[in-house]
Amino acid sequence: MPISTKITQMLGIDHPVVQGGMMWIGKPELVSAVSDAGALGLLTALIYPTADDLRRAIDATRELTDKPFGVNLTLMPITRAPPYPEYRRAIIESGIKVVETAGHSPHEHIEDFKAHGVTVIHKCTSVRHALAAQRMGADIVTIDGFECAGHPGEDDVGGLVLIPAAVDALEIPVLACGGFADGRGLAAALALGAQGITMGTRFCATQEAPIHANVKQVILNNDERDTRLILRGIGNTGRVAFTPVSGKVVELQRQPDVNFEMLRPYVAGEKGRQTLESGDIEGGLVWAGQSQGLIHDIPTCAELIARIMAQAEAVAARLGAMATA
Repeated sequence: MPISTKITQMLGIDHPVVQGGMMWIGKPELVSAVSDAGALGLLTALIYPTADDLRRAIDATRELTDKPFGVNLTLMPITRAPPYPEYRRAIIESGIKVVETAGHSPHEHIEDFKAHGVTVIHKCTSVRHALAAQRMGADIVTIDGFECAGHPGEDDVGGLVLIPAAVDALEIPVLACGGFADGRGLAAALALGAQGITMGTRFCATQEAPIHANVKQVILNNDERDTRLILRGIGNTGRVAFTPVSGKVVELQRQPDVNFEMLRPYVAGEKGRQTLESGDIEGGLVWAGQSQGLIHDIPTCAELIARIMAQAEAVAARLGAMATA
């Protein structure tokens, strides 16, 4: 029997699985494949240099799928920030109905999105930030455990504790994120009170992910131990795959006089983009989470989602049998 939750009902999708926003990866070919499989694909807005470029990417995705999809808008508290109001207007005028915000406070964005009937998911790494997002009007919160790729925050709380803590504290639905790659994880998240899961690393290792085969192979070759934490000293912790580049960054971080300028040549986002496109693993960082240890193949998104749902349903049936034995 299909698994229906508040998330599937609110987002109009078949399965309680969301593809997280990923820089340089959340493009139409992946997003449409995820959505066609019955989950929710998310375009990453900041891949596109201008709001008009984002509009064209939305149009391109609609050419590929007639299923629901959304847009990720990551908010960075920097002086020369992207023109967020222009991106927001493009999203609204393009008729997008689901937006995932992440990063800095989404207050002004949530107000505008909600005024135009957009469902807002805000990604958080702590219960206190999730509560703030709920007060701002977010409809759904994604809670990111310490296992996740990207920026797991500075509290170092794993999903097994963080997910139910968020569920207990919040009135709005929770998506669990960080360390999820299969149906066992989905079943566990539901058992902890979440209404679905968000995955990033697992979707990188799919046929439709727009990244070089060398990068996908790194994810397959690595296990759960093969991530590294970078930028801890400046309060912007990031979890990345273990590669020659991340190894160099960790080595530099151990130096007593290290500063960001010493790390910049290795952690620059443009370097990461070039690695994803060229497959030169010694060129830039590869962002990946501990779920690498659960990834052993490169299926299509349709195959992956079908497998996840079948496995989750089998787990639920097994647990139900235990309860009646």
